[in-house]
Amino acid sequence: MIGLFNDCFPPVMDGVSVTVHNYAKWLPRYGQKVCVATPRVPGVDYSAMDCSVLPYFSLPMPFRKPYRLGIPLVDAPFMYKIWGTRFELLHAHSPFSSGRLALDIARDRKIPLIATFHSKYRQDIERYVPNKLVVDMLMRRVIDFFNQADEVWIPQPAVADTLREYGYKGNYEVVENGCDFSVSYSLLAKDVCRRQLNVFEDKPVLLFVGQHILEKNVLFLIDSLAKVKSDFTMFFVGDGYAAKAMKNKVNRLGLEKKVRFVGKVCDRGKLMQYYAAADLFLFPSLYDNAPLVVREAAAMHIPSLVVEGATSAEVIRDGINGYVTVQSVEAFSKRVDHILSDRELLEKVGLNACDTIVRKWSNIVQEVSDRYESLLRRYYNDVFYVSPNMVIS
Repeated sequence: MIGLFNDCFPPVMDGVSVTVHNYAKWLPRYGQKVCVATPRVPGVDYSAMDCSVLPYFSLPMPFRKPYRLGIPLVDAPFMYKIWGTRFELLHAHSPFSSGRLALDIARDRKIPLIATFHSKYRQDIERYVPNKLVVDMLMRRVIDFFNQADEVWIPQPAVADTLREYGYKGNYEVVENGCDFSVSYSLLAKDVCRRQLNVFEDKPVLLFVGQHILEKNVLFLIDSLAKVKSDFTMFFVGDGYAAKAMKNKVNRLGLEKKVRFVGKVCDRGKLMQYYAAADLFLFPSLYDNAPLVVREAAAMHIPSLVVEGATSAEVIRDGINGYVTVQSVEAFSKRVDHILSDRELLEKVGLNACDTIVRKWSNIVQEVSDRYESLLRRYYNDVFYVSPNMVIS
């Protein structure tokens, strides 16, 4: 049994949640039994999900709706179940409550633990903790967690810079994220999706998908939109604590006829409609590590415009499979205008994005399964070790 531990899982949606869900979905197809441990969201029927989930007690996380603060130790029925599960290997996708629980189980059972470094945790902590000494203490605890893992994974080579900056000195493996968008693209599909989203004018559609938080440079993006000379329709998909400030800025800048706030979209099919309807994905965030949304856009033949220094810029060759510009309102807005002035080239860049950036989750998780088996053999120092879950063809 493989245990996947994370501090959120659908219906709470972010890139890490989508990653863990796709692991849980695809690993059984490669012979692995999987169980997910995650904070419970009230009202969710976990027995109806397409994978095995063990939820534990949680409370609302202040200022981070819909995230939950998981407290597994007070949930006696959960603790009985989780400690009674015969895990072979644990994979933690968070260094906090779920990750610490995975570490305790791994050390007690003497089984291997993999930890994936997904996020810029220091920025997350600094948002709520004003005291630098406390932040430093909490970050030492985060790095201590990764130091105790048997393997540390990162989703993109550039993420290593953040990992080293935080003080981690050990080894790491690069294991990419995938994409679960695989519909056939066509201009007809784009036209249909636009009509379904009430876009009837023949003008470019711009898109942002992600949490509405200041760390993602969302106010910078709105300031840039105000200086774009081309006509456009812009969709913001997502929610977060900065949503009200974003809407207020849109109104102050007179963009309310051009910008539409959609809110959170959990239905992946519905989300694909927004990608399919778009011409250009705008993502000026410096906060994200290997953001899935850039890959999702590319899967729908939509290139991204990102800023220099962002981890997302690592996979983009400017003008070939996407666009990169400096982080200034003037430069960003001028680049949008320049990109939209050549729709034929924009379409070619979108095709290249799909060909060079996107990998299917089915292929990624097959590699993950192979890595699990390799770690188990090395962990038990036996080249002839065969997992009871492994499929032999």
